[in-house]
Amino acid sequence: MSRRSLLCALILLLVAGVTNSAGAATVPSDASTFTVRYTFDGPSLLADVTGHGHDLSPVSRNGGAYATVARNGGKALVFPTPCHDEPCPRIALRAPTTAELNPGKRPIRYGASVRLAADQTTKGENVMQKGYSIRGSQYKLQIDGLAGRPSCVLVDDRRTVIHAAISGVGVADDRWHTLECRRSGSRLSILVDDVVRGRATLPADLSVSNHIPFSIGGKGSFADNDQFQGILDDVWVEIG
Repeated sequence: MSRRSLLCALILLLVAGVTNSAGAATVPSDASTFTVRYTFDGPSLLADVTGHGHDLSPVSRNGGAYATVARNGGKALVFPTPCHDEPCPRIALRAPTTAELNPGKRPIRYGASVRLAADQTTKGENVMQKGYSIRGSQYKLQIDGLAGRPSCVLVDDRRTVIHAAISGVGVADDRWHTLECRRSGSRLSILVDDVVRGRATLPADLSVSNHIPFSIGGKGSFADNDQFQGILDDVWVEIG
């Protein structure tokens, strides 16, 4: 390759965003890198499109259900609207428990695209999680408070200390946003629209390993399930 051709190739790589000094990250483009991914498109809305078999099933109570809306040539899932008078509809989407979704001490990235209006915020809404903070360890992506600030949470399987990277900006503006959590060694970061918006320091030996199902949209169908109340699309996890 000539020097001129090599220079042109390098410029194209920079324009494509392969090199990014801000530390931003996008959803992995190679489907083979995903541990699990849900696009909510096609005939099987809740299928794991990686082919790894981690398909979702709904658990619901009080009439809790999801709907769909068109997005980017496919579909996105609409969760129940805010409810202030019990009994309220509850729903979560769960994949069977599996060790394949336990990162242990390995690097992990996970994220989703969300749309949440200002009147859809609560004290806590879970986008996705595996495990619970009070037992068994956990990784989680959530959106909390009236400002709708997303955060990433990791809890060790031996010490029940909650480590949270909290975004300095909210996302409850009725627009689509991409959220990502990234753990690498002793650093946990949250990215909003490919920009790092918060960080936390972790014990280098923190390990997440549990026998609890992977869940989207809430902990489950019980009363205190931290119900997600907006629109959700493209949920993914990449381990290793």
